[in-house]
Amino acid sequence: VQRLVESGGGLVQAGGSLRLSCTAAGAILSTFNSGTMGWYRQAPGRQRELAAVITPDRTTDYADSVKGRFTITRENTRRSVYLQMNSLKPEDTAVYYCNFRRFGVDFWGQGTQVTVSS
Repeated sequence: VQRLVESGGGLVQAGGSLRLSCTAAGAILSTFNSGTMGWYRQAPGRQRELAAVITPDRTTDYADSVKGRFTITRENTRRSVYLQMNSLKPEDTAVYYCNFRRFGVDFWGQGTQVTVSS
């Protein structure tokens, strides 16, 4: 059962922008507002790493590598979280995964590919 559905990935030139979206479904719907949402990414041959996270009270945190370029937001009425990515670099190329975390339990989306060409 797919509980997190991502969209918005694609191919973009360096310096360009993309906006990722993630919408909750199923069992997460009723608890979405009290969960922490995050975007993680995994490049080929590398471990999955945190890109950005937003708590229920909308406190945000970012990896140093994306600070000033990426912005995470959430829209609770739509059970959705977004990642606006600007000034993209080739090193941002990765599969981006949406994450929902509540009381130490994680749910993951299927991932969406972001490719930045030089």
